[in-house]
Amino acid sequence: MTDHHYEDILYEERGRVAHVTFNRPDRLNAFRARTYGEVADAVLRGGWNRDIGAIVLTGAGDRAFAVGGDKGEKKSDRVGAGRGILGPAVEELQTAIRDVPKPVIAKVRGYAVGSGNVLVTLCDLCIAADTARFGQAGPKMGSVDPGWGTALLARTIGEKKAREFWYLCRQYSAEEALRMGLINQVVPESELDAEVDRWCEEIIAKSPTAIAIAKRSFNADSENIRGIANMALQALALYFGTEESKEGGAALREKRTPDFYGKMYRGG
Repeated sequence: MTDHHYEDILYEERGRVAHVTFNRPDRLNAFRARTYGEVADAVLRGGWNRDIGAIVLTGAGDRAFAVGGDKGEKKSDRVGAGRGILGPAVEELQTAIRDVPKPVIAKVRGYAVGSGNVLVTLCDLCIAADTARFGQAGPKMGSVDPGWGTALLARTIGEKKAREFWYLCRQYSAEEALRMGLINQVVPESELDAEVDRWCEEIIAKSPTAIAIAKRSFNADSENIRGIANMALQALALYFGTEESKEGGAALREKRTPDFYGKMYRGG
């Protein structure tokens, strides 16, 4: 079945697999507030459908899986855009991926950067094309994910490498991401769709209840990160209103080097 209700994504159920496609290829599948909300809704829709056994997240086109928040949208516009203090941009979407009792698989072509990389971290599994690139960009843009995107990344690839991701904002190849343990498999781009379909077929051949219990068990070990995220995201919402946070986007639009130290609040 296909749903045409969404504006920024495509949702399709094929067999027992729900496919969610970020459909903003002209923006490298950057997320605006509406996109986050639609993806959260689609994940919940597929995740609580008893006939669905797996959910696949991917980006339209071959240039990007997702590259984070749309720089054409002010950070302040995302604050309070949903039920959480930062709206669906963080709390609702991340909670949906964690809480649905189905494996969520990231199918990655091109760039998975910023919150796109956080989505990869949150997904149960990730299969990438050999052309995929991974990395964080938050501190370059006056932003950060102070919950799952940092703490869960550290559990996934190790503390030192996770700090490198965030402090240096470098990008890494699919093969490097595989060696780190960030993703599960790398295949030639032409084989990506078929490979993900094979993984889904293996999953849906298994007991859905057993898999749901396994996912809950895996999640329980890192569930304390949810509390960290809920607290830290409130601080992030306040930070988004500062001149320092705004400097990254302003510098990008004005095509200049950002001066974060010049904009930093120094008290008084």
